[in-house]
Amino acid sequence: MNIALGLLISLAVVVLMEFGAYALHRWVMHGWGWGWHKSHHEEHDEHHGPFEKNDLYALVFAVAAVALFALGTWVPLLTWIAIGVTAYGVLYFVFHDGLVHQRWLFKKPPRSGYLKRLYQAHRLHHAVDEKDGAVSFGFLYAPPVAELSKTLGERRRTAKPADHTPL
Repeated sequence: MNIALGLLISLAVVVLMEFGAYALHRWVMHGWGWGWHKSHHEEHDEHHGPFEKNDLYALVFAVAAVALFALGTWVPLLTWIAIGVTAYGVLYFVFHDGLVHQRWLFKKPPRSGYLKRLYQAHRLHHAVDEKDGAVSFGFLYAPPVAELSKTLGERRRTAKPADHTPL
């Protein structure tokens, strides 16, 4: 396959991964996969060490990328797809774990520009520590902060109190 075409495919996969990440985050991580993701919404004091249960998702995605690279030895298109998946994973790791959650590298939040918007959008996502009611599920695209704040406020006003009846 032509290298230029392969790079274009990889770039397209990075863009498509944002849609996939949105869907997985909204309907899997905040759905049936909440058992792993919940740790990501807890205070850092509630889990020990540098890892959280949510990091298992990164392991699952890494295994998928490795599988794509392996299958790419027979179907070269899959190698370019694997490169796109891996590139998205690197971007996510740098900006999500580094910039937003300051688990490494960055020690101060951004003060201006799109990175500030990305940071603020994700902080608004974490304003809800429950499975339901959160906003901003993608990561490389951050909706306008004012729009997210409005949606979050509306959800809080219309939310029903949780039923805390013992089983």
